[in-house]
Amino acid sequence: MKQSKNLQSKSDTAVYIWPAFTGDEPRARMFWPEGIGEWETVRKAEKKFPDHSWPRKPLWGYVNEADPYVMEMEIQAAADHNVNVFIYDWYWYDQRPFLESCLNNGYLKARNNDKVKFYLMWANHNVNNLWDIRLSHDVEENIIWKAGVNQKEFERISRRLIEKYFHHPSYYRIDGKPVFMIYDLQTYIDGLGGIKAAAESLDQLRKTAIRSGLPGLHLQTTMRSSGFNLSGIDTSQPISQHKTIHSLNFDSVTHYQFVHFTDIDRDYQKIIADVETEWERIDQNYSIPYIPHISVGWDNNPRFTTFRPGIVRNNSPEQFEQALQKAAEFLDKRPQQPQLVTINSWNEWTETSYLQPDNQHGYGYLEAIKKVFG
Repeated sequence: MKQSKNLQSKSDTAVYIWPAFTGDEPRARMFWPEGIGEWETVRKAEKKFPDHSWPRKPLWGYVNEADPYVMEMEIQAAADHNVNVFIYDWYWYDQRPFLESCLNNGYLKARNNDKVKFYLMWANHNVNNLWDIRLSHDVEENIIWKAGVNQKEFERISRRLIEKYFHHPSYYRIDGKPVFMIYDLQTYIDGLGGIKAAAESLDQLRKTAIRSGLPGLHLQTTMRSSGFNLSGIDTSQPISQHKTIHSLNFDSVTHYQFVHFTDIDRDYQKIIADVETEWERIDQNYSIPYIPHISVGWDNNPRFTTFRPGIVRNNSPEQFEQALQKAAEFLDKRPQQPQLVTINSWNEWTETSYLQPDNQHGYGYLEAIKKVFG
């Protein structure tokens, strides 16, 4: 295996966090009646075929990540393995926030949250039956909450983000500006009423942040496949992802998951070859920086009672380490851009893409990060 480089002094390692524990969120009980959030799904997951890698068990147990003492332990484990940024999935449904307890009661009350910074990704996707394993076979049939918001509601969201999070001393910044990511551009644009209105809303968000005493915002978005099109309702023609991202004046782009832009039903090494090609395509065609992204894997069968095709194969910690090395080399060649890597994820157990230690690989994935960036 190629020797890993030491890039700790140059690169930040940011991992997505799914705020899975939902004990004090009554609206979550419709999906997970036991009150422990998606740990309920993980605990009940079964094999779908003879050599399936499930069931898996977390070495730390089915912990309450809305408990600050639990998060102090997890923050220390992350910092020990050179994970120094958490990207929290942040939700807003039914005109109010959703699943904030892991962030507000866990991370923000942890006494050591200065060791691992955080920033928010607005996970603005519609909610259907996916989270409820009893109904997930009808995942496309029923929309429970729509994630699009109008201008007035976006202003409410903006105030909450700025007042509650962006000024926090542990909030992650690039060039002094708090980073804020939007997950689903199509939903965001549709809710605001088109690309022009969406751009104006983001511009207003920046101005409001500046009026609050911040130097501005670093706005980031996640990408999909190169053929993905965005259509604002203010136009009859498809608008390319490239043109949309530039029209909205984002400062950088990254990915959330390999599954969003490549075939994941194959060997991990073959996937990484396509990933590198996609990185280069984006780097050549976009005038804003691309933040290289690495996913641990993909297998969302724990969310379903029947088999779902599409499973990453041979994504061992050793293969994951080689993928991280590719990201480090990508950044090493581009010292002028933010030295940041995004990783899926800290704890997406039901998508089988997590860094937390389990009974199969132990701390292997975390050790891989430490070897490359430590």
